[in-house]
Amino acid sequence: MQEKKISFGRIFWPSFWAAIIVSILGVLIWVGIIGGIISSFDHEPSFEVKNKTVLHMTLSGNIGEKGSSSFDPSTFSMNNTLSLASILHGLEEGKNDDKIKGLFIELDGLSCGFAVATEIRNAINAFEESGKFAVAYNSGEAISQLEYYIASAANENYGFPGSSFGFLGLGAELSFFKNTFDKLDVEVQIIRGSDNDFKSAVEPFFREKMSDSSRVQTSRYMTSLWLDYRKAIAKDRKVSIEELDNIANQVLIQRVTDAVKYNLIDKAMYRDEVIAIVTKKIDLQEDDELNLQAFNKYAKKRFYQNQVLIKADSPNIAVILAEGGVNKSGDGLTSDELCKLFKEVREDESIKTVVFRINSPGGSALASDEIWREVKLTNDKKKVIVSMGNVAASGGYYVAAPASTIFAEATTITGSIGVFGMIPYTGRMLENKLGITFDRVSTNDHAVMTTNRKLTNKELKIIQVGVDDIYDRFKTIVAEGRGMTKEQVNVVARGRVWTGRDAKEIGLVDEIGGLNDAINFAANEVKIKQAKVLYYPNVKEDKFGQFIEQLEEQEEINTDIQSFQLPASLLEYYNQLQQLESIQGIQMRLPYEINIK
Repeated sequence: MQEKKISFGRIFWPSFWAAIIVSILGVLIWVGIIGGIISSFDHEPSFEVKNKTVLHMTLSGNIGEKGSSSFDPSTFSMNNTLSLASILHGLEEGKNDDKIKGLFIELDGLSCGFAVATEIRNAINAFEESGKFAVAYNSGEAISQLEYYIASAANENYGFPGSSFGFLGLGAELSFFKNTFDKLDVEVQIIRGSDNDFKSAVEPFFREKMSDSSRVQTSRYMTSLWLDYRKAIAKDRKVSIEELDNIANQVLIQRVTDAVKYNLIDKAMYRDEVIAIVTKKIDLQEDDELNLQAFNKYAKKRFYQNQVLIKADSPNIAVILAEGGVNKSGDGLTSDELCKLFKEVREDESIKTVVFRINSPGGSALASDEIWREVKLTNDKKKVIVSMGNVAASGGYYVAAPASTIFAEATTITGSIGVFGMIPYTGRMLENKLGITFDRVSTNDHAVMTTNRKLTNKELKIIQVGVDDIYDRFKTIVAEGRGMTKEQVNVVARGRVWTGRDAKEIGLVDEIGGLNDAINFAANEVKIKQAKVLYYPNVKEDKFGQFIEQLEEQEEINTDIQSFQLPASLLEYYNQLQQLESIQGIQMRLPYEINIK
């Protein structure tokens, strides 16, 4: 009897499809389970605050203009961003809530800009002025100067005994890639607006170090930021700004115990000892437990409830939040989204005035121009008040220019009125490193303009004319919006970066203040007695974020997963490369990213 052979296909394909089907079913079941858990929040009990409650503000991770909760598969980690608006609203609510007796601030791993930190700091001061206490605890392994800047606003400021604390002043280090490109046989052809010598965003691609212009502007804004930093701390800690400078110059503080010696921190204490101090402040009975209410949850709940009520009750002030690089579409500050929002609030008869909150280093010139148009049309119909966040520069300033009034924090980075373009030449690299050569056929002299052929002088001049046209329009836009001549604008333009304080001196900014200051000003301008502020995009209930919060409260999150994260320095370079890859067309962009630590 002949043995029957079984083909490979008859074994492989049924097994393959079975594995696929089982995998899909597994994913669907998992999604269903998670969805069921998250949907259960629809039936969670109403949010209540007990008597003699202390708000526990945990400042860690990112703080942005918009709040969000998401899982990043590239780093196997949760990205939780608390919005500045909800923080400010939460502190205001807590200040007026009779059940809230005080504020316990715990800082560890905070990431935000200097201007946002200033607004939080001012809100903590306002909370204290209501007669309630604020106690800060620096609990991280290493205390950053940014974290201390916020913590120093509290009535009492403590630190973990073993924490390091380098009070060294502000400094900047920039990366330059010219030598790398030389080794790769890559050349980047740079076209900047004429006289844009301060527009140093392109310098890393053709220089080995900072130009004199870049060094001047960087030194100036850093000196200005350091002065504001010292003034704020000196006021709350009763230490002179000269003494703070001496501490930094002499490196007198390296650990928390050193900070105690120089009166920057009240005492080095363990967390349970700080909790005991907080407990004593609210006169609890011996058997009573301290009610620590998570501030993030309190703030988000109160803010969401506030927005739901206002949306149903004819809001009269719109706050449009814009954050990130300026693009036509995609992530960040996009013209597709913002143009729709401005049109919506412009046509809403109940909205009497608009506050435009900008936190952006700029980006696409085309997208910036689209947003500028909508801001101008809206300002012609109802006043637009700009509130600048950490940064509103280049394209971020362009979209602010037509507003009737511009607010910025003293520590805001703004200006950078200029444009640039970058065209890489990769032909030599591909030929020398990979042996790839190119040949071309065209009907006209300039029909084939690619990165594999170096541009001729004539072609570079043609592009330069286009860049100069955009720069000239930028100056015209600023001149019209700020009531200046183009000659006056040219003096403060050239791509130069300014702090908010300096920008007010030269006429690019009207008032020093934060988001709440801009909202109050807007209400007074149109004589609104009872402000009903609605934020755009509209705030949505964060079911996923609540789910994560509940897991965190139950300590069920497996922290070992954090070990899969890429090092922060590598992620930083990865993000820079992603931004570089997304650049298209002529750019209005800040020269560099600014991270205060």
